[in-house]
Amino acid sequence: MKFRLLITALALTIISISSCTTKEEKAKKAAADKKTRTKEDDKADSLVITYDPKKGDQWIAGFADNLHKKYGFNGNILVAKKGKIIYQGAKGWADYLHRDSLKIDSEFELASITKTFTGVAIMQLVEAGKLKLTDDVKKFYPNFPYDGITVKLLLSHRSGMMNYVYFIDDIWRKEKKDQKKGVSNKEVMDVIAERKPNPYTKPDNRFHYNNSNFMVLGAIIEKVTGKTYAEYMMENIFKPAGMKHTHVYSTTVYPKIPVDVVGHDRNSFKYSVAQNFLDGPVGDKGIYSTIHDLVLYDKYLKNERLLTNKSLDSAYVGRNKPVNGHFNYGYGWRMFDGKGMDKVVYHTGWWHGFRHIYIRDLDKDIVVIFLGNKTNGSLMHLDELFKYLKMPIIRKGAYTGLGSLPGSDED
Repeated sequence: MKFRLLITALALTIISISSCTTKEEKAKKAAADKKTRTKEDDKADSLVITYDPKKGDQWIAGFADNLHKKYGFNGNILVAKKGKIIYQGAKGWADYLHRDSLKIDSEFELASITKTFTGVAIMQLVEAGKLKLTDDVKKFYPNFPYDGITVKLLLSHRSGMMNYVYFIDDIWRKEKKDQKKGVSNKEVMDVIAERKPNPYTKPDNRFHYNNSNFMVLGAIIEKVTGKTYAEYMMENIFKPAGMKHTHVYSTTVYPKIPVDVVGHDRNSFKYSVAQNFLDGPVGDKGIYSTIHDLVLYDKYLKNERLLTNKSLDSAYVGRNKPVNGHFNYGYGWRMFDGKGMDKVVYHTGWWHGFRHIYIRDLDKDIVVIFLGNKTNGSLMHLDELFKYLKMPIIRKGAYTGLGSLPGSDED
């Protein structure tokens, strides 16, 4: 009798182990399948980014020309609806000094639009069970000088941290450090641990948009995966989404960033911006991409290639008190939503002569992209386009104060 019970228990254990192994194998296979692209994917993607100017929306074409000529917009524009491009255009110079014109496939430094990718990467790692939203930063960096800052608070800009950009810039200039060689995320984390700069406020006290949150998330991605941020993004987001013209470029690796598009600052082509040590940290910025690849990014977010809808729904929930009743911030996404209004997620970007806005109206299935390489106020004149597309007016008066001014370089 005892022998039979022992045999039965052993058999059940073997079945249980086998079942667990099968589940793990299935999960691994499902994850691998998500990353694997097929010829059919490439064919479908080529149709998504196909555009015939003769069939383009003439009203939007006229609007784009006026934005370029009257308001000085210099950059690439794309509007897509229900998976079809209805307008695209390249306006002006890639590099005014050399009189190089922009091309439709020109790669721009995405600035803070990078934060949406970092948010997706973090949610992927949550899905994979490699970290939790409630994990404290000290779990990954024990010498981190602040208590109570979790992954969730970083994603929603509620950590209360100071902005490392100004802190590092001040140290490098005062101590006359090498301003050409890029500083890495780990080096910034080490400086924060050593110098212990005063935080802006207590964790989870209020929304305070700043780049430190996503620089730290970039460092966590590297610590958790054992890969560089660039490697993780290429393997888990860019390649699976067919984004063949999207890269992470850091001055820790590249003395000169290998793209042709130059940022122009101070509302003048006279001031081209050279990359420096502050172009080293990534996660808050550092991704370079094209208008077509951003359309594919939208597509593969929607079809669950990159994240499950459950994770996306969580990322698209406002985690702060709404500003003006409609504007909020989730996990790496700004958003506009309200009763009886479209659900819109978007992000702006402004860094070293680049200024952008990337908008996804989830209800109307509209994508609006403006990637600009001349810092001016041209993107404050998009109201008529939003009205024409029957979308909410996104930008005007959206945020004030606390590092989130429409004119802030932390957009």
